[in-house]
Amino acid sequence: MNNYTIPIIIPAYEPDEKLITLLDELKNAGLFPVIVVDDGSDKSSFGHLFEEAKDKYGALVLRHAVNMGKGRALKDAFNYCLNEYSDMIGVITADSDGQHTITDIKRIKAELLEFKDSLILGCRNFDESGIPARSVFGNKATNKVMGALAGVKVSDTQTGLRAIPAEFMKYLLNEKGERFEFETNMLLATKTLGIPIREVEIQTIYLEENKSSHFRPIRDSAMIYAIFVKFIISSLSASVLDMLLFALFCRILKNAGQLPVGYIMLSTVMARIISAIYNFSINYKVVFKGHGSRLAAGLKYAALAVVIMLLSGYGVTFFHGMIPSVPEVVVKIPVDCILFLLSFFIQREVVYK
Repeated sequence: MNNYTIPIIIPAYEPDEKLITLLDELKNAGLFPVIVVDDGSDKSSFGHLFEEAKDKYGALVLRHAVNMGKGRALKDAFNYCLNEYSDMIGVITADSDGQHTITDIKRIKAELLEFKDSLILGCRNFDESGIPARSVFGNKATNKVMGALAGVKVSDTQTGLRAIPAEFMKYLLNEKGERFEFETNMLLATKTLGIPIREVEIQTIYLEENKSSHFRPIRDSAMIYAIFVKFIISSLSASVLDMLLFALFCRILKNAGQLPVGYIMLSTVMARIISAIYNFSINYKVVFKGHGSRLAAGLKYAALAVVIMLLSGYGVTFFHGMIPSVPEVVVKIPVDCILFLLSFFIQREVVYK
């Protein structure tokens, strides 16, 4: 079991002596090989640290000529490891800023050895005292939003201490994201591929109020929020298209000859069919990026649309009957808002899964 190769990857941009301390501890603990990625650090100011990492501690140093971001650093290290270590079951990533202890790195390694097909996360406890307020807010907010909007529920979305299986690494080489957003996309990809996530609680360490961190909570978590924003835009644009088509068909059919049904009903049905096809296509390709059968997803979407329509009609009827003095349209707004959220979750989990 202990004969597997599990490289330790440390991306570093303008590090300090904490990188050397970590390398010293890794060497003393017998944890190797170690891959350090110099992500475009100024050579005159930081070059000596990377030389020491290579000469004194035996680390392999990969260098970027310019700063290309943590995501690119990890991908380049993944690619190197996949090519060089045939007996590798995965890698462990750790930050260079002193936040990860040798004890926790060993625990992450042991978890990967037991669960070789899972993504292992070293998760911090943000309820502990002494954690910078911006880190508490940024992490807790992102954790909740990712769980609600993306369906990926983890307690620490931004942890840099992770064990990543080799097969998942191959997929991640083509994953979007060159900077910190890559780590968020990695979590989202586990849902797409059905990869289990396992959490290991680790020591929560913040040195000097976490001044060395280059993470930007809002900007670097934007991918999570983008899913819901795109869904809103898709739904609103489909509603606008529906209204425009309804108006157009009413003008065309109003003075037409004998029709099987009233021109308003016929216009409503025709407009809704076209706008629904548009909405389905946008959600399939752009919002949820469906991977299954388009026909199966289309049938599920059609069934969901009918159910939502009936729930809206019966819901408005029911609540308006309870408060008849309130106009129907006023009752319809909260009912449809609730159904909008319900539709989002069903589409994410069932229609485009």
